[in-house]
Amino acid sequence: MPTIFWLWLAAMVIFLIVEIATPGLVFACFAVGALGGAISSIMTDSYMIQLAVFAFLAIILIPLTRPLAKKITKPSPQKTNVDAMVGKIGIVVKAIDPSAEVGQVRVEGQVWQAIASEPIDEGAKIIVDKVQGARLYVSINSNE
Repeated sequence: MPTIFWLWLAAMVIFLIVEIATPGLVFACFAVGALGGAISSIMTDSYMIQLAVFAFLAIILIPLTRPLAKKITKPSPQKTNVDAMVGKIGIVVKAIDPSAEVGQVRVEGQVWQAIASEPIDEGAKIIVDKVQGARLYVSINSNE
């Protein structure tokens, strides 16, 4: 086997290692191109032909793998931090008075300042409608 064959295989392994470390399937296309370059190095001594095979395969595969890459790297629909509070059930620990904008609720063990469109008595169950800053906008939980 010519030395260039082993260089192409080494390039392929490096591209695969980089692909494992990054999302997107771009370096996998380069790895396939490097494999094509290695195979073409067995058939010809021309570096230009080998490079052309590498470039052709990589360039063709990149747009073909984009739909698969987008499926694999979809952002998680799971809400985090305060966004996860919306829809949670809690209990009023200090009566909510909309005119004075005072009141507190406990949601998942944490006490928050709360605002509601109507007065809500202490001990009532609420549901979180939205989070703005350090305040929860809540309403009476009609499911209870």
